[in-house]
Amino acid sequence: MSNSLNSNFKRQRRSNKSAAELIQGIRSGNNADLAIGITILESTKQEHHELADEIINGCLPFAGNSIRLGITGVPGVGKSTFIETFGNHLIEKGYKLAVLAIDPSSQKSGGSILGDKTRMETLVRNDNAFVRPSPSKGSLGGVAKATRESIILCEAAGYDFIIVETVGVGQSEIAVRGMVDFFLLLMLAGAGDELQGIKRGIMEMADALIITKADMEESRKVKAAMAEYKNAMHLFPPHDSEWIPQVGSCSAISGEGINTILETIESYVNTTKLNGFFDKNRTAQDLKWMDERINELLLESIKNKAEFQRLSHTLSDQITQGKISPFRAAEELIRILKVG
Repeated sequence: MSNSLNSNFKRQRRSNKSAAELIQGIRSGNNADLAIGITILESTKQEHHELADEIINGCLPFAGNSIRLGITGVPGVGKSTFIETFGNHLIEKGYKLAVLAIDPSSQKSGGSILGDKTRMETLVRNDNAFVRPSPSKGSLGGVAKATRESIILCEAAGYDFIIVETVGVGQSEIAVRGMVDFFLLLMLAGAGDELQGIKRGIMEMADALIITKADMEESRKVKAAMAEYKNAMHLFPPHDSEWIPQVGSCSAISGEGINTILETIESYVNTTKLNGFFDKNRTAQDLKWMDERINELLLESIKNKAEFQRLSHTLSDQITQGKISPFRAAEELIRILKVG
């Protein structure tokens, strides 16, 4: 870990600021306070929950003015390189950019790589960018637990574009699609059977599909891959947004196609704001967020009860001894606690 990251970590650990002070710092564009705020959101400590709620509620009135982008792709597609090039392009256009990069955590140790700050060197050093790698810590779909809340804080801090970079192709895309406005899928050309490299469900969610590393592949291969993806995407049901997903190519090294991607995103935003889908989608996401939070709080409340812990331990022993199935044990636990 670099000295700058170490010093930043120590500043976060030493901070004893109140919620009001952190909110003021976030609103004034203080990235150190923004980082501290997100750290509190991600904390599992009980004493941080109330503080986190205060920070979110204090930032919420100033949120909602960004364009939220979800970016995913197959392994080796160059997500971090693309985000750095695209991010620098946004900054050159006068925008401020926040990147919430979800790093995979080890299921065994809970540790994570958190390497995006080293892969996005120029963005990290830019005052108009904020790069935050967050460990997934086994969360459903590999998405960091506080990603939604982190978006709120970044918007309150004045960032125009919020990018959520996912771990990879899998369940995380479904979770991220439910918290962003535009979903961008990055793919490679010349990697064998193009349509076997990704699940149909992920392609159906994409608002745009981009072939990366176009400078490293033969033009013929890139065009063939684009044609194949276009044909495949035409077979999918139309999006509720009335937007026709776009297929293109780019080179993060040369910058070719980067501005076209920005224009595509801006066209999508304009189209969906005019037909009302943009706001409707945001409202639906907020309602889903509430439902998910209710489920989290209910589960947390039940699991913290002494009776639950006692019964759970007893039933776990019975499962180990082969006296009861896991399914029957779960039903028994719910029945005894009269939850259902």
